[in-house]
Amino acid sequence: MNQQQTPLSHTIDVTRPSVARMHDYFLGGKDNYPADRRACERLLAHAPSAQILAVNNRRFLHRVIRCLIQDHGIRQFLDIGSGLPTKDNVHEIAQHYAPGAKVAYVDHDPMVLAYGRALLEDYRRTDRRIVTVQADLRDPDALLDHPAVTGILDLHRPVAVLYLSVLHCVADRDRPADIVRRTAARLSPGSFVAVSHLVSEDAAVRRTLTDLMAQSTGGQWGAVRRAEDVDRFFTALDILDPGLVDVAAWRADPLMGPRQRTWEWIQYGGVARVP
Repeated sequence: MNQQQTPLSHTIDVTRPSVARMHDYFLGGKDNYPADRRACERLLAHAPSAQILAVNNRRFLHRVIRCLIQDHGIRQFLDIGSGLPTKDNVHEIAQHYAPGAKVAYVDHDPMVLAYGRALLEDYRRTDRRIVTVQADLRDPDALLDHPAVTGILDLHRPVAVLYLSVLHCVADRDRPADIVRRTAARLSPGSFVAVSHLVSEDAAVRRTLTDLMAQSTGGQWGAVRRAEDVDRFFTALDILDPGLVDVAAWRADPLMGPRQRTWEWIQYGGVARVP
């Protein structure tokens, strides 16, 4: 992996691992630091599938965007918990299939925002259909009413909200299922919600990996949950085929890419329409 770093290192705490930078490392990115890489190696020792899950989740993102554009005419995307820009970002995928597509990236982590705004600056100079916003996903109303969001997305028209690999960073006390429900309630009919979430049906695995990630990130973590917990995120939404599944199998291409070799956990989720 390319370990060169951006010049922003002096503005952030690079001694504490960040979920976003760990994810960047797993995707082969350059915007991570020794603390992030050490945390990734500790995680891989307990869950050797962790890197493959990150790659397959990114491929799920691509298939979701392609499906929503080609099959449902979606041209607006709200990427909540977007993390660091990397290869094949949402705007790059969406505008490949629909050049006029608009994308609002949302994250609350100031480190992610600093990176995101710097790394997307070249795009924003020429493309006013992209914006990066600082907001807290735990407050859907404030997020959806943010002037930068409403300035680029028309919420009176269908929009796709992406919660990919982020809701496991939300603690149970913050009621992630309610967050999704409240967000969906604000969307126009014909909008879509996509979710991927780390799950395990083994209680010991859930406990071990949740504790490891919480310790590694200084508490910036929620929980590895059960599939049935994630199912509740989709209450009152119309789930698209093939339902809620391991995201590597969601409308998978004939060549699925990297295969998961161990099964401590999976990325679980799907896509649903707002009726």
